[in-house]
Amino acid sequence: MTDTQLPVVLLKEALEGGPDEVVDGNVTVVNAMYQELLGEGEISADALRSYYVDFYLTQALGGGFAQYVFTAEEREDLDEYVRAGLAAMGATGHLDLFNRTAAAFDALSETDEEAYLDGDAEDEGSEVSDAVLAQEELDNDFESLLETEDIMALNAAWLRGLETLKVVDEEGLDAVIDERLTTVEDLEDRRAQAEAAAVEDMPDFEIIIRELCDVAEVELEKITLGDPNFVYEAETVLAWHFVADGEEYLMIELEDEALMVRPESLEVVAAVEIEEIDEDELEAASVKA
Repeated sequence: MTDTQLPVVLLKEALEGGPDEVVDGNVTVVNAMYQELLGEGEISADALRSYYVDFYLTQALGGGFAQYVFTAEEREDLDEYVRAGLAAMGATGHLDLFNRTAAAFDALSETDEEAYLDGDAEDEGSEVSDAVLAQEELDNDFESLLETEDIMALNAAWLRGLETLKVVDEEGLDAVIDERLTTVEDLEDRRAQAEAAAVEDMPDFEIIIRELCDVAEVELEKITLGDPNFVYEAETVLAWHFVADGEEYLMIELEDEALMVRPESLEVVAAVEIEEIDEDELEAASVKA
């Protein structure tokens, strides 16, 4: 976990709102920084503490500590952010409960852990151990404690009171991110890795559409919908509607090739043999939101 003293950055309109708006504003800024591939070393440690305390709160309210465990990819690191954040904002009751809940969960046997994560204690007639029942009781304690120790309110008040708080408008946020990006020595490597990961996670239809756009030398903007009942050459096929360079197109996948056509005239703009598409060499254009 980083010890950097970078300021927490908040948009002015978020700071002027209620507790939810303040905390959500920090989440928005951190997400924007992550989106631009800034890492923990380029994001305020306090911003990350607030961010992950809110993450914990959201998951715990949605499905108890079990959901937090399910959604936390690197729990060891996240646990430390949550602990540090709860301590910093004065949520002492929740800090104690978090420590007891985490310790109890980590002490569960493999069988009890599975039963707890599957929610067996909530099923009528299910036989579960005392350890699983105790874990469920800790989840109940969390909701009860919120009535007297409001994490959202404490989080927002703490963010507002930070001496290093930097309040900006939209342009100011872009400037902060751009400035921090200049300090990232391996930015190109990060971008290459992110692009490779994005291609790997793409559904097949998007990979094909991007390859067609590359062949047609246009930039993909968005994929709008799939039409399973499109008629092409007297056959019903699946067609994907998408927009590139401001124009609408269809991707029609046939047996051994995919076509990029104009929806009205059905003029073929580009074609690729499906077996020839190489995901490793795909130069994916960024999809515009």
